Amino acid sequence: MKTPTSTESFRDSIATVDAEGRRVWLYPKQPKGALYRARTWISYGLLALLFAGPWLRINGLPVLMLNLPARKFIIFGQIFWPQDFFILLLAMMTFVVFVILFTVVYGRVFCGWVCPQTIFMEMVFRRIEYFFEGDAPQQKALDKADWDWNKTWRKTGKHAVFLLISFLIANTFLAYIIGSDELVKIITDPPQEHLGGLTSMVLFTGVFYAVFARFREQVCTIACPYGRLQGVMLDKDSLVVAYDYQRGEPREKMRKNKVRTAGDCIDCHQCVQVCPTGIDIRNGAQQLECTNCTACIDACNNIMAMVNLPPNLIRHASENNIATGTKFRVTGRTKALSAVLMVLLVVMTGLLVSRANVAATVLRTPGQLFQKTDHGTITNLYNISVINKTNQPYPIELRILEPVHGSISLVGTDGLTLPAQGITEGVFFAELPAGALHTTSSKLRIGVFSGGKLITEENTKFLAPPR
Repeated sequence: MKTPTSTESFRDSIATVDAEGRRVWLYPKQPKGALYRARTWISYGLLALLFAGPWLRINGLPVLMLNLPARKFIIFGQIFWPQDFFILLLAMMTFVVFVILFTVVYGRVFCGWVCPQTIFMEMVFRRIEYFFEGDAPQQKALDKADWDWNKTWRKTGKHAVFLLISFLIANTFLAYIIGSDELVKIITDPPQEHLGGLTSMVLFTGVFYAVFARFREQVCTIACPYGRLQGVMLDKDSLVVAYDYQRGEPREKMRKNKVRTAGDCIDCHQCVQVCPTGIDIRNGAQQLECTNCTACIDACNNIMAMVNLPPNLIRHASENNIATGTKFRVTGRTKALSAVLMVLLVVMTGLLVSRANVAATVLRTPGQLFQKTDHGTITNLYNISVINKTNQPYPIELRILEPVHGSISLVGTDGLTLPAQGITEGVFFAELPAGALHTTSSKLRIGVFSGGKLITEENTKFLAPPR
């Protein structure tokens, strides 16, 4: 590994690009250790949730569906239409603030332990690679070898499985967009009936295959905005994966029958060899490429155990913890920001669950003024649109709630039915006694009822002649 010309020169380049700008292919060793086992089980649980998600139902609706073409979103069994955009916007803003504050306090835990890119790359595709091609030394040797039967079947088998897994991932993500029922139709119906869906499936498969077979760790260092922004979100009190240079320096190889006077780092480079992004964690914390995956912690702890030195030379700590030699503790700042995180979670949850299941929009028909009737009343013509955000149909009726003396007459129909996950529209006359109208523009409150129960209401204006 090239020695930096200064303590910060490593920040001038990334490990996956050489001085001529060519791609440096990484061959990380497979990690082994307690943290890797914990990551494995967490990843298995998250993968199970991811693949099962499109098929899980709450009140007959998917747990999550983000149908952008239809502008229809389902979150935890609740339907959100364009009329709910402000709620989704506020929830998204809350989520962004939550991510920033979480990163400030706890570093890039999400990247190393929860991010789908990391989970698929390290727990699925790399494991397939280890199975077909062996660990890092065997992979390097295979890539340098001539094309023979051994290399052909290993490479072909690996990429065939890569394509199959990419196809499964593509179908899963497509199901989150269009819904599992529509996905089943695409799969079971004749291909010519769903050319758009099949094209999307092929494109998704190609994108995922390209990402995990070729682009790999560069997603984190080049494409991911969160990875790019983490440098401005972290500070010296953020909890990150860090090398204890106070204890480890100066570095020196371990030699038998010699009293050790150097630091605890024996310069074995195991932390570098297992890093999936190719960095040397000993160069310093908060490196752009570091995803806090903790592979280097496991590798270093294994070496420390072999040479009878204390563990956690590389560990979760803040820069200030390393510089002062103190252990990480929960400070007032950490408590305050964690409290803000909890408040944001409560606010976001409240926004998502508090909105009404049925929403109505009532507008006066354009170009229409009031009309006088022969029996001393005034009528206005309105258009109504009612959206059902549930999976249950409603027969509905309209009533005037304010002023109390008034009636509604539908135009062209005897009644309205609100379909499940659908919209119904209608036209109606609102009729009020002339004596109840004291101004030319009065407030009119319309109630939407189903089975005698008020399910939503909407306010509009009622026009009348001057008195």
